[in-house]
Parts: sequence; C-alpha cells; structure tokens
Amino acid sequence: MMIRLLRLAYLLMRGWGWLVRPVVLGVRMILVQDGEIVLVRHTYMSGWHFPGGSIQSGETPLEAAAREVREEVGAELLEPPRLVGVFSYFGGGNSDHVTVYLCQKFRLGEATDRWEIAEHESFRLDALPPQLGLSARKILRKLRDLPVQDGQTAS
Repeated sequence: MMIRLLRLAYLLMRGWGWLVRPVVLGVRMILVQDGEIVLVRHTYMSGWHFPGGSIQSGETPLEAAAREVREEVGAELLEPPRLVGVFSYFGGGNSDHVTVYLCQKFRLGEATDRWEIAEHESFRLDALPPQLGLSARKILRKLRDLPVQDGQTAS
C-alpha cells in the first residue's frame, strides 16, 4: 500500500513539475571502494541509481550529498568527496541540475531512510546490473578513464 502511495506521489510531483516547470537542484554521490560501487533502488521508480536527492534550504550541494548517502545507504564518508561535475537535463519541460561527487573511502552503516529506498547493494565495477539507470550509465561512461583507486577506473 505504502509503495503505491509513494509511486502516486512521484507521478503527481512529475505532473506538477511539468505544469510549473521549476528549476530542480539535486545531488548524487558515486561511492566506489575496493572495485565496487554502491547503488540504490527506489520504491517509486525502476532501476539502480547513485544515492542522492534534493538539496534542502540552507544546504550546500556537498552537505546535501553527505546527508543523502547517510540516509540512503548509511555511509560515513572517510575522505572529502571529489566534485565530478554538474549535469543538466531539460527534457519534457524539466530544468534539472544535479551536482555529482565521487567518494572512494567510506564506511557503510545503518541507513535511516525507510520509505524511499527499497534496497542498496554493492556491485563490482565490471559487473554492473543491467537495470542501471540511464543517467548513472551516462555519467559512468563519461568517467570511464577517471582514476578511482589503486589504478582502477570508474567503469
């Protein structure tokens, strides 16, 4: 029942966004360590994605990214994340702008998000799930040659 309500709320939010076309600022964090990447699956949309979400009032993008990974996967960042870039999407009347960070040293603990995230999982970089979200796939493709850790690459 709760999942249906979350999906309905997600669709209503997208419909409202199509009508008013707000500028949306969000964050994502690429968590890569020991040749594995941490991904999340939402309750309201399909596929695997980088953890992240919206920036709250008064937060910097970096503060928002750290809060989101703490909530969604229980990540404690053990080093300052590196800015990967700001990615924009203007399809369907949207004006979405997402700041993406990369962190290579973290510890996973207990996630506090009980409604939005169905599950999180670590995948080997050479064995990503076929249901990887399109935006995550595009960002990883751009980072193909980005050094990640100990001579590895992001994809």
